[in-house]
Amino acid sequence: MFDATTILAYRGKSKAVIGGDGQVTFGNSVLKANATKIRTLHNGKILAGFAGSTADAFNLFDMFEDFLEAKKGDILKSVIEFSKAWRKDKVLRRLEAMMIVLNNEHIFILTGNGDVVEPEDGEIASIGSGGNFAISAARALKKHTEMDEEELVHQSLSIAADLCIYTNHNIKTLILEGEAK
Repeated sequence: MFDATTILAYRGKSKAVIGGDGQVTFGNSVLKANATKIRTLHNGKILAGFAGSTADAFNLFDMFEDFLEAKKGDILKSVIEFSKAWRKDKVLRRLEAMMIVLNNEHIFILTGNGDVVEPEDGEIASIGSGGNFAISAARALKKHTEMDEEELVHQSLSIAADLCIYTNHNIKTLILEGEAK
């Protein structure tokens, strides 16, 4: 079983940011410490992160990108159609995988069960082994500091890495500039 990811996304006032750690483990062994589990989609207008096996990530990212193209970048329509297709696919729906996708307007968590979850606050979402640690840290830092979005994501993932054995400090972030709508 693959455990090994912490992805955190924050749709703030001036930027949308996604970050992820680099650790991939199998059982009690670290297979890779510098994996990239986040990427930009649709000409850099959408950010996405993945928790699950790397091969599955490429398939799902490509599949989601196809829906974005078909829906002319409309993230809301794309996540709904993508989730339907993911759920209907006999192989892909069995994946123990999740995705976060966001732009400056929306943030969603997607699963193979057909779930399309927009966080209650519409701003912060996390997935993966260390997701609960990262989102707890992000909410506290947002409430009690004046950190910008990128620093908040980085620091929250660093706190998760201190606590979760499946998360490391090899943190990468991607940013979309522009005000949230």
